[in-house]
Amino acid sequence: MSELLLDTSAYSAFMRGHERVGGAMRQADWIVVTPVVLGELRAGFRRGTRRNENERELSDFLGSPRVRLAIVDAETADRYAEIVSFLQRAGTPLPTNDAWIAASAMQHGLSILTTDPHFERVPHVLIELHR
Repeated sequence: MSELLLDTSAYSAFMRGHERVGGAMRQADWIVVTPVVLGELRAGFRRGTRRNENERELSDFLGSPRVRLAIVDAETADRYAEIVSFLQRAGTPLPTNDAWIAASAMQHGLSILTTDPHFERVPHVLIELHR
């Protein structure tokens, strides 16, 4: 069974018709979304001119039986702290939200579906990168 954790960039690419991202999503048995990604998406919707349409599309997407929401809890926070500490020591920090997304992926043993190559800097996190 294949599961992917969806990054905000991948959701956006999918909605724009990105073939490789769409193919990866169609092949996955489960697609996992974190509350962090939902927050990033909804913040973007509020800045745009298609807020209601984007919200409806997101609601439809989340209603799919193959999509589930990851829980962010104390274990996620511990993994976040490890990732942030490691990357700060290495001098290669990530944006805060991406560190939370990576922590969720690490916690649940999921690959991150993304178009952002900076996730490659996170040790022990698998990514499926489609530019």
